[in-house]
Amino acid sequence: MKDITIGITHKETRKVSEDLSAKAVGSGEVAVYATPMMIALMENSAAMLLKQFLSEEETSVGTMINTTHEAATPCGMTVSAEAEIIKQEGRKITFQITAVDEAGIIGQAVHERVVVNKAKFEARAQAKLNGSV
Repeated sequence: MKDITIGITHKETRKVSEDLSAKAVGSGEVAVYATPMMIALMENSAAMLLKQFLSEEETSVGTMINTTHEAATPCGMTVSAEAEIIKQEGRKITFQITAVDEAGIIGQAVHERVVVNKAKFEARAQAKLNGSV
């Protein structure tokens, strides 16, 4: 892992389609942007921001997210999540993330990711299948 730059940001943007609605993903009964999809966009923004600091053998995994979902977004609108690196403690990186639609803020989060070796991480997860964990 290269030296992390505190304060840098990255934004990911998506158009809200029916398949991203609460009704479609099973998190509610209405055709508005689903909270789990907003969280996924937030995590993706953080992961993409951190990726520039990682070697080919490394990746990051989400370990904590504390999120608000403050406003509904109808299908057809565009949403963005902008992540900012606010702290590093060894392999643990903390982000502040704000999600917006065309009308304003829809959610905010504090998110933590840990840098791991891809192969070792996947091997440990797969070991659960044969009970060797």
